[in-house]
Formats: sequence, C-alpha cells, structure tokens
Amino acid sequence: MLYLLSSLENNFDLSFYKNISIFLISFFSNTFSAISGGGAGLIQLPALILFGTPYYQALASHKLATVALGLGGSLRNYKSLRNDFYIACQILIFGLPGVIFGASIVEFISEQYLYLILAIISIFLAFYSFLKSDLGQTSWNNKLNSIHKIKFLILIFIIGILNGSISSGTGLFVTILLIKSYGMDFLRAISLTFFTVGIFWNFTGAIFLSKVGSVPLNILLLLIVGSFTGGYCGAHLSQLKGNKLIKKTFTIVSLFVGISLFTKSIMSFM
Repeated sequence: MLYLLSSLENNFDLSFYKNISIFLISFFSNTFSAISGGGAGLIQLPALILFGTPYYQALASHKLATVALGLGGSLRNYKSLRNDFYIACQILIFGLPGVIFGASIVEFISEQYLYLILAIISIFLAFYSFLKSDLGQTSWNNKLNSIHKIKFLILIFIIGILNGSISSGTGLFVTILLIKSYGMDFLRAISLTFFTVGIFWNFTGAIFLSKVGSVPLNILLLLIVGSFTGGYCGAHLSQLKGNKLIKKTFTIVSLFVGISLFTKSIMSFM
C-alpha cells in the first residue's frame, strides 16, 4: 500500500495539487517567519522533504526561497535599516564566513546533536520571551564595549555556522541577539535580520549547498513566489500591529521550532 502511494506521488510530481500545496505552505510559513524574525524552515523544509526532495536539495531550495523572504520583508521595512548599517556590516563580515564554513561541512557533521542543541536553545528562548514581558517592546541605542562587541561577533560567527549547516531557527537567534546586545525592539531587530540573514546569509549558503545536487526549478519558483509574498505580508502585519504581535509570534514560533527540532533529534537516535 505504501509502495503504491509512493508510486502515485512520483507519477503526479508536477500535479496541480502538489504545486498549490507547496505554494500555500511557503506563503503561510514565511508570513509567520516575517512576523517572528525566523522559523520558516520549521514548516517549509520538512514539507519539501515529505514531497520527496532529497535533504541537501531541499535545504538549498529553502535557502534560495528565503532570500525572497528577506527581500519581501526588507522592501516593506527598509526605513528601519537606515540607522543600523554599521551593525549590518558586522553581521555580514563575521557571519558570512560562518555560513560558508557550515555549508562546507554539512555533509560531514552529525545532525542529531546539532538538532538537540538548537532545540534546547529555541525552547529556552520561547520561555525567556514569555517570562520577560518587556522584551523587545522598546528600542534604544546601546553602545557595546570591546568585550561585549567581541562576544557579539563570536556569537554571530557561530550562528552563521549553524545557518549554513542546519538552517532551522537561526534567524530567531540573530533577532534575540540584536535585542539583547543593542537594545533593539522586535521590529527593528527583525528588519535587520531579514536584510542580513534573509538575503545575504541564505543566498551564500544556497550557492554552496547547490553544489551538492541540482535544485528542482519547478519547486524553487513556487517557493520564491510564496516566500516573497509571505515575507511582504508578514512585514506589513508587523508594521500594523507592532511589537506585541511580533513578540507573541516570536514566542510561539520559537517553541514550535524547539519542539520540532527536539523530536527530529530523538527520532534520529532511534
């Protein structure tokens, strides 16, 4: 029975039903991601794998599509980026080498341990956001001393490695790091995350991952359209509803990302 269903799925690879499903999954996952600052991979990446796309191709397709998410979110929130150009340069200069390194070693690392670590961190972020009622609700310019700046740049490099190899939830980590380090509110931090992680990190990671195998163009096109429209829609809702909606969505998405990664980690050990 399972073999028959698998054969039917392969025969209707380009079916209208599958195309619509991929687009809707991409649109809604990226809409929530645009509000929370990350987490599109929670739904989009597993969905691609379930539709029969090999892991590395699915990861490369997901990353290319989230470039469109970054463009959609940045286009709507471009005014928030003007005063944070210096911080954006730091994220790119120290994060991109991490992304390249992570994408280069993705074939050789044990994913289940990384999933477990990311799961614990994501769940911790969810509870931390829930307990800290004022987190990311206001914005101020917090100037870092040399020690704190070095810590920030080291963490950016580490998150870059995770982005290049695993991808799930790393945008959330950058968002919360910007809030805690520079005193940004959610809207300002997410705008910067979209510009740096969404566009440049993910595009760089996708280029390196695409060398592992060809990216299915029919799926990629659907993902790009869904990601761009979802990113713009989510950024628009963020502007309308403000930091309270963003914080609630961030907490929920972080929790589900953590649970999803934890489940994936446990299953891989069995």
